[in-house]
Amino acid sequence: MEDSLKKNRAWIEIDLSALKHNVEEIRKILPAKTEIMAVVKGNAYGHGIVLVSNYLSTLGIQNFAVATLEEGIKLRESGISGSILILGYTSIESLKKVAEYDFIQTIVDEKYAEKLLNLPFRIKVHIKINTGMNRIGIHYTNIDSIKKIVVSPSLEVLGIFSHLSSSEQYHKKDIEYTHLQINRFNRLLDHLRKLNISFGSVHLQSSYGVMNYPELEYDYARIGMILYGCHSEKEMDLKMSLDLRPVLSLHAKITSVRVIEQGEFVGYDRAYQAKAKRRIASLSIGYADGYPRVLSNKTVVFVNGSYAFIVGRICMDQMMIDVTGIEVKEGDIVTLIGKEEKIRAEYIAYQAGTISNELLSRLGSRLQMISIEDSKL
Repeated sequence: MEDSLKKNRAWIEIDLSALKHNVEEIRKILPAKTEIMAVVKGNAYGHGIVLVSNYLSTLGIQNFAVATLEEGIKLRESGISGSILILGYTSIESLKKVAEYDFIQTIVDEKYAEKLLNLPFRIKVHIKINTGMNRIGIHYTNIDSIKKIVVSPSLEVLGIFSHLSSSEQYHKKDIEYTHLQINRFNRLLDHLRKLNISFGSVHLQSSYGVMNYPELEYDYARIGMILYGCHSEKEMDLKMSLDLRPVLSLHAKITSVRVIEQGEFVGYDRAYQAKAKRRIASLSIGYADGYPRVLSNKTVVFVNGSYAFIVGRICMDQMMIDVTGIEVKEGDIVTLIGKEEKIRAEYIAYQAGTISNELLSRLGSRLQMISIEDSKL
């Protein structure tokens, strides 16, 4: 598709050089034996699962984590040959596909394990351990269930893992609870080793488990948010500091510019009223593209070197900004998420009352996606 068509209305740019930089930064703080397992669920947090995964493969990353069977199939059919772990639930009826596509299925709890013990075919699995998050996983004290899984002819156990619930917070109570989970997990591994129970590769940390507990050494680290160059929240108390570069930027075009007089309204519900003469520009993007409607009259965008406030209700396909004092014209490009401080994903997510993970992963499917090799955002 021609570049002019890609940039017709609203689009996402993916800076692959920033992605490479972030991988290099993360590798600096990982123990030598620990490999990156790239978490590319949720369309790689809105960054394009196929684009990101194929590029990461060129950087030597061969372990990927997805949430669903469908995400895994998309990777295989795009040419990804490395290991693909399905972190979430796959129905019993669909497990044949797990074997067919050579995926690794997470065992989500004891009842699920019982259903897998006597499958008429063999699948690869990782055993999820519940060490205190109480979302999914086999309880860390349930040795009998783990034994059954390991000896089942239907299951090839390639790994075991857990998830830290509070590793992104570095306050006293969070640190204490994280260490409790770490100790539970490590004691379980030691117990299994004494019983000569083989469990394969081990992983515990996700992004903030690595940044706050870099001393831990396991086979993999499940890296998600920081891979994409931003943090989940605007203010985070982290033990380690990384020079992360945002990989994604969101852009739209100015479609119309008009002057309104004092007292005139902008948009639905007359949600904005001008206190003086203002210059208003309309943009070709809205909440159907994934930009949150809750940001109406709340935050800014970046255009021609200046911040411009959003005014009026964000519409399904359009939104309006106040460009008084800014030189703009129809066709100019506006950045809604990017590297500038007030439009970084963390800041925009904070303004929307959410986290960057949700903001980015909900960006709409009708947005064109363009990859760039050089950092020009």
